[in-house]
Amino acid sequence: MGEIEQRPTPGSRLGAPENSGISTLEHGQKLPPTPSGKLMSIKIQMLDDTQEAFEVPQRAPGKVLLDAVCNHLNLVEGDYFGLEFPDHKKITVWLDLLKPIVKQIRRPKHVVVKFVVKFFPPDHTQLQEELTRYLFALQVKQDLAQGRLTCNDTSAALLISHIVQSEIGDFDEASDREHLAKNKYIPQQDALEDKIVEFHHNHIGQTPAESDFQLLEIARRLEMYGIRLHPAKDREGTKINLAVANTGILVFQGFTKINAFNWAKVRKLSFKRKRFLIKLRPDVNSSYQDTLEFLMASRDFCKSFWKICVEHHAFFRLFEEPKPKPKPVLFSRGSSFRFSGRTQKQVLDYVKEGGHKKVQFERKHSKIHSIRSLVTQPSEPNSEVPKQAQQSVSLTLGEGSEPPGGQSCLQGADATAASAEDSERQRGPSPAGSAKGDGASGAAAAEDEELVKDRPQQSRPRPPQPSTGSLTGSPHLSELSINSQGGTAPTNAILSPNLSPDTKQASPLVSPLLNDQAGPRAEDEDDGRRKRFPTDKAYFIAKEVSTTERTYLKDLEVITSWFQSTVSKEDSMPETLKSLIFPNFEPLHKFHTNFLKEIEQRLALWEGRSNAHIRGDYQRIGDVMLKNIQGMKQLAAHLWKHSEALEALETGIRGSRRLEGLCRDFELQKVCYLPLNTFLLRPLHRLMHYKQVLERLCKHYPPSHADFRDCRAALAEITEMVAQLHGTMIKMENFQKLHELKKDLIGVDNLVIPGREFIRLGSLSKLSGKGLQQRMFFLFNDVLLYTSRGLTASNQFKVHGQLPLYGMTMEESEEEWGVPHCLTLRGQRQSIVVAASSRPEMDKWVEDIQMAIDLAEKSSGPAPEFLASSPPDNKSPEEAAGDQESEDDLSASRTSLERQAPHRGNTMVHVCWHRNTSVSMVDFSVAVENQLSGNLLRKFKNSNGWQKLWVVFTNFCLFFYKSHQDNHPLASLPLLGYSLTIPSESEDIHKDYVFKLHFKSHVYYFRAESEYTFERWMEVIRSATSSASRAHALSHKESHMY
Repeated sequence: MGEIEQRPTPGSRLGAPENSGISTLEHGQKLPPTPSGKLMSIKIQMLDDTQEAFEVPQRAPGKVLLDAVCNHLNLVEGDYFGLEFPDHKKITVWLDLLKPIVKQIRRPKHVVVKFVVKFFPPDHTQLQEELTRYLFALQVKQDLAQGRLTCNDTSAALLISHIVQSEIGDFDEASDREHLAKNKYIPQQDALEDKIVEFHHNHIGQTPAESDFQLLEIARRLEMYGIRLHPAKDREGTKINLAVANTGILVFQGFTKINAFNWAKVRKLSFKRKRFLIKLRPDVNSSYQDTLEFLMASRDFCKSFWKICVEHHAFFRLFEEPKPKPKPVLFSRGSSFRFSGRTQKQVLDYVKEGGHKKVQFERKHSKIHSIRSLVTQPSEPNSEVPKQAQQSVSLTLGEGSEPPGGQSCLQGADATAASAEDSERQRGPSPAGSAKGDGASGAAAAEDEELVKDRPQQSRPRPPQPSTGSLTGSPHLSELSINSQGGTAPTNAILSPNLSPDTKQASPLVSPLLNDQAGPRAEDEDDGRRKRFPTDKAYFIAKEVSTTERTYLKDLEVITSWFQSTVSKEDSMPETLKSLIFPNFEPLHKFHTNFLKEIEQRLALWEGRSNAHIRGDYQRIGDVMLKNIQGMKQLAAHLWKHSEALEALETGIRGSRRLEGLCRDFELQKVCYLPLNTFLLRPLHRLMHYKQVLERLCKHYPPSHADFRDCRAALAEITEMVAQLHGTMIKMENFQKLHELKKDLIGVDNLVIPGREFIRLGSLSKLSGKGLQQRMFFLFNDVLLYTSRGLTASNQFKVHGQLPLYGMTMEESEEEWGVPHCLTLRGQRQSIVVAASSRPEMDKWVEDIQMAIDLAEKSSGPAPEFLASSPPDNKSPEEAAGDQESEDDLSASRTSLERQAPHRGNTMVHVCWHRNTSVSMVDFSVAVENQLSGNLLRKFKNSNGWQKLWVVFTNFCLFFYKSHQDNHPLASLPLLGYSLTIPSESEDIHKDYVFKLHFKSHVYYFRAESEYTFERWMEVIRSATSSASRAHALSHKESHMY
C-alpha cells in the first residue's frame, strides 16, 4: 500500500533553499548525470499537434526527456507541464521523472508521448511568460475539442471567439465563417457559429497575447477547467468520478461537482489494492466519516490517481521539493514514490528573480507570430540615421537586459513597425543571440509592468503583422504605438520591463525611435556636444517655464485641435456643448502660443544666441511674466467657464450613448494620453504652476535685483487669480476623479452624487474562508467599496460589496487572525478583515478610514444604497467563504461584452492593483502641483550610452517622447512603488546630476543638464514615489465636496 501523510516539517513551510540536484531548468545548474549507452528515439506530440523526435539514453530518468522538451521550446515555466503516455495495459499515466525511461516505456517505437499541461494554477496571472500562457491556451483549445472542458453555449462561443482572434486577427465576417468551416473547435460547432462571429466582432484590436489572457480568464472559471476524471464507485456502489485540482480532491457525478475535499481538510491519502482512501482531519461540524473509501477499476488505476494527488499536493502546497525518504535496511512498506521538481512557489520566485533569458517563439496556428525578444541591429556610430530608422521595432526584454547602444525595453502584447509596408518588408526575427535578456518577467498579474503603451484605437485598421511582441505580465496594461520618422501608418507596440504588461498590460524604450538620431553616442562625444548654459539659477527657472509651457500648449491642442476635429466629423455633440467648450479654449491656445514665443525669444537672448552685444539687458524673465499674467486676467471669463464645461460634458455623456461612444473612442487615441476630462482642468492647474515658478524666482532674487520687482508684482497678480479659482478647482478635481473612477468600476449606479468626496483607493487583501484574496478598495467620505478585476474585455473592476461608514468601527487584529498588518472593519450589517502589504501602507489606510468615519458620524445619517445590484451582505468573515465575489460571473461579463467598452489598462487603479499599493486624493492634489517637462538623458543598468528623450512628468507617471514636437508619447513609466536615489560609487556612473529609479530588478538612470533641473526632477518624482500626509494636504487647501 502506498501512502502520503501530511506531516509539517520545519523546512516545508519556510521557503528553505532549493535542492540544487532536482530543480527543472535551473540555469547554472547541471542536469543529473545522464547514463551513457545506447540511445532511444521517442516521439513527442506537442500541444500544437506537431511531433518531434528526441533521442535520449535508454537508462536516463524521465526528467532528462522532459528537460529536453522544455529546452527545445525555450520554456522557462516547464514545471507546469508533464509527459503522458499509454502504458502496456493501455492506461494513460504520467512519465515518472525519477525512474529510467526504458522501465516505463516498453516499446518506444510504437508509443507517442504527449506533452501536456499537468498542473493548472488557480489564477492564470501566476503564469508569467507569454509562451506559457500560449501553451495553456492550446491546452484549453484541445480540451474543448475533445469534450473534456464542458460549458454552456455562450461560454463556448466566447472561448472560441478569442481563439479565432488569436489565429486570424481582427473581425471580418467572410474570413471568420471560412475559418470556422475549416476548423472545428468544439462538437456541434455549427449551431454556435453566429454567436462566435458576434463575439469575435467585439475583439477588434486585441493581440494574440491578449486573446490568450482573456481565454484563460474565462476558462479558469469553468467547473471542468483542468479537470481529468477518474472513474470510481463510492461505498454504496454509485458510479462517480474523482479528480484532483490545485485546491484538493473533487468528486463528480457525471460532469457535475458534488463534493470537494480541500488539502487543509485532508490528513492522509493512501491506496490499498483497488481502494482509494482519504483520511480527513477531525471536524466536529462535519458529518463526514474519518476515512472515505472509493473503489476504482484496478490497482493500477488506483495507484496512478494516488500518484497524481501526491504531486498536486506537493506542487501547490509545499514551499520546496520534499526530501527523499531514507531507504529501509531490511524491507520496505508502501510506495517510495515522491514528487520531483520545483514547487509552484519555487517557480514563481525563480522567474521573478530574473534567472532566465527571454527568447522568441512562434505561434503555429496564428497568422501573427509572437516574439518574446526582438533586437534591432546597432547602427553605425557616426551615421545620421539608424539603419532601421524607417521601421520602428519595439522589444520586450527582461529586466536588466540591454541591447547594444542604450536601448529601451518595451512591454506588452504587440510590437510592430511604423508603417504597413515597412512592417511587412523589413521586419523579421533577429538572429539568435542578438540580445540578452536575463531579467525576470513581470510578476503575476503584471505587477512589474513599467513602461506601458498608449491605448489602441478600436477604429484603426491594423496592417498585416508578421510578428507581435511579448506580453510578459498582464496584457491589459496599455498599448503604445511607436511611429517612426515620417511614418504615416502607426501600429501597436508595447513597452514593458517584464504590465506586463503585461501589457500590454506588460519597460524602457528599445526602438530606433527612442535612440538619438545619430545612433548610440560615446560618452566623451556626448559631453562634447552638450551646450554650455548660463549658470544663473534664474535662467533655469525661466527655462522650466518654457519647457512646461510647451507641454501645456500640447495639452490645449488635445481639446482645440484633436477633440474638436473628432467632434466635427460626427454629429453627436449638441451645439450648446460645443459652444461651451471650444470657444473658451481657443482664446487660451492663441494667447499661450504668443506667450511661449516671447519666453523662447528671451531665453535665446539670455543664452547669447542672438543680439549678444545687448545680452546683459535680457538676463531676466519677470517683465515677460508680468506682462502676460496681466493679459491672462483678461481671459478670466473663459477660465470660469471650464468647470461648467466639465460638468456639461459629463452630463451630456450620461444622457447620450453616441456622445459617450465618441468620447470613449477619443480617449483610445494616442494623443489623449490622460483621461479626457483631465485636459479640461489643465488651464486651472497651469495657474498654480506660474505661481510656484514666481515664488521660486522671488526667493532666489535679492530685493535689490532688477528683476525682483517685476517678479513680485507678477506673483501678486497670479496669487489673486488662484485665490479666486481655488474653491472651484478643488471641487472640480473631486468631480473629475469621481467620474474617472466610474469608468473603472462596474456594478455601481450612483457613484457621482452631491456631497460625495473621494479619499483613497488601493489594493488590500480580504480574508475569507478561502484565505487572503486581493481586492481593490475605494474609500469615500460615506462608504467603503471593495472590488475585484472583473471578467470583462474592458478590464474594469467589479464591485462586490460596500460598507457604509456611518456606525463603523475599526480595530487592529493581527493577533486574532495571525495575519500581518491586519484590520477588522465592523459595519452595522457586515464585518470584513483586510490586510495591507506593509505597515506604512496600513497606517495610511487607518488614518484615512478613521477620518472618513469621523466625517460620516458628523453627517446627517447613513449613506444611500450604493450598488446597482447585490443584496446587503450580513455574513461574518468566517461565513463569507463562498460568497458571490469568488463565483463565476459569466452573465455579468456577457452584459459588458455586448457593449464592449474598450478601457485603458494603465489607469491609476490598475497601477495600484499591480503594484499592490494605494493612492489618496491628497496625493492626486499634490501631483497636480508637481508637473514638469524637459529633456533628460536616460541609461539602463547594463548599457553604455545615454539616450536623449523629451520627458513629461504628470499624473504619477513619466511620459517619454522623442522630441517636444511629438504629438503623443512613445511610452510611459508609472512611478508608484519606485524608489528614487542617487547612484552609488559602485555603480560606475561618474556623471553629474544623475538620479536613479529602482523597482525590484528594474533600474533606470536619468541625467539632468544642471543642478537646478536635477533638484527639480528629484522633487517632483519624490512626490509620486512617496505619499503626502493628510496633515500636509489640509495645511494648504481646505476640504471641498462636490
